[in-house]
Amino acid sequence: MGSSVLSLRMDGELLERLRQHAAKRGMSVQDYVVRTLIREDFDERLSSSVDETERLRGWGPAPRPS
Repeated sequence: MGSSVLSLRMDGELLERLRQHAAKRGMSVQDYVVRTLIREDFDERLSSSVDETERLRGWGPAPRPS
């Protein structure tokens, strides 16, 4: 898999918090941010799949019209 560059502008306080979180895990800020984004994406996809399964089995609310 290839890679791309994403540039972010953030305030110093946020960057320092990210540095602290990354350091606790022995990671670089870049690795910490990427892992956080991957986890968030996975959580979102899992939740969506669970909702769809519940809807298909009749356990969840009916879909809302668009």
